[in-house]
Amino acid sequence: MMGLWMIALAAGAFCIGMTEFLPMGLLPDIAHDLDVSIPAAGNLVTVYALGVAFGGPLIVALTIGLPRKATLLMLMAISVLGNALCAMSPTYSALAAARIFTAISHGSFFGIGAVVAFYLAPAGQGSRALALMFTGLTLANVLGVPLGTFLGQLTNWRMPFFAVSICGLFAMLAIWRYIPNLNGMAKSDIRSEMQAMMSKEVLLALAITAIGFGGVFTLFTYITPILEDESGLAPHMVSLVLVAMGIAATIGLNIGGKLADMKLLPTIVGSLFGMAILSVLFAWAMPYTIPALAIAFIWGLVSFAVGPGLQTNAMESAGDAPLMASTVNQSAFNLGNAGGAFLGGAVIHFGFGLPNVAIASAIVAILGCVLTLYSMYRKK
Repeated sequence: MMGLWMIALAAGAFCIGMTEFLPMGLLPDIAHDLDVSIPAAGNLVTVYALGVAFGGPLIVALTIGLPRKATLLMLMAISVLGNALCAMSPTYSALAAARIFTAISHGSFFGIGAVVAFYLAPAGQGSRALALMFTGLTLANVLGVPLGTFLGQLTNWRMPFFAVSICGLFAMLAIWRYIPNLNGMAKSDIRSEMQAMMSKEVLLALAITAIGFGGVFTLFTYITPILEDESGLAPHMVSLVLVAMGIAATIGLNIGGKLADMKLLPTIVGSLFGMAILSVLFAWAMPYTIPALAIAFIWGLVSFAVGPGLQTNAMESAGDAPLMASTVNQSAFNLGNAGGAFLGGAVIHFGFGLPNVAIASAIVAILGCVLTLYSMYRKK
């Protein structure tokens, strides 16, 4: 049984995860209020991703000797303050700086939180614990961001940032109340952590994460134009489908966590191979509304099932020094998100058509399969 500590970690994951994509539904309002273009406002997501990629490992290095619970509370405090600064930013430059400041808590919270979840989980249920923690992140994207957009439409773009900041205070309270002091956790050493992080096994695990999740976001980034232009759905119907896919992703995460606890690398291979097959089927089914929706739902379930296994693989590959590997793996997830979106965009830009976005996703997923099979061969 997972305790209330898991709800505390999931609550933190929800608040920090919601922060990343919150501007996406508020771009026109931010652009108009701060007198910048919509693409410039869109760069607020990009600078956050860069802050995640570079800030996470740096924060872990600086806080490696601190107690884990205190570090989680500090990271949540950074998120709370950062979102409040975003809400009060008078200029675009101030908002971009506040976004970068907020982002430094993201990768390190998930990296440290994953190690804590693995430590507190019952024996043999580490990946399941990771899945429950990352459910908070999935719900942030599926429910939190649309709710934030709705709040912004009712009021102004600043109110959603204030709301996330207040949400973060409640998550801090839950972490303080329900996560134990963790005095029994082994102390980390920066030299051991860096040596483990640079091992061939960990670097291979990071590559599998970046490429595997790159396959997910090659297609998922462009699911809205695909459903509207190829499957003929109205915009309000697409919103409902995205919620349904989010539910599928949440189910997939938890199934993937249970399977990864039993067979780690085979679960990653199975999920990536299943995603590849479903992507090809989706490319064929796009013009047919009902088959396209059915496949999209199953695709969301199978594709996101790979997440807990990817995180567990990075941590286990680092042996007794998993903290830095766990954190850098969050950068690998973000690299996969960005790389997948770039690849899908390139397919569209060069005129290959939306069905070939799904084919590109399948190719990347197969490459992730091959790398995972190679990792299995090395470990044998």
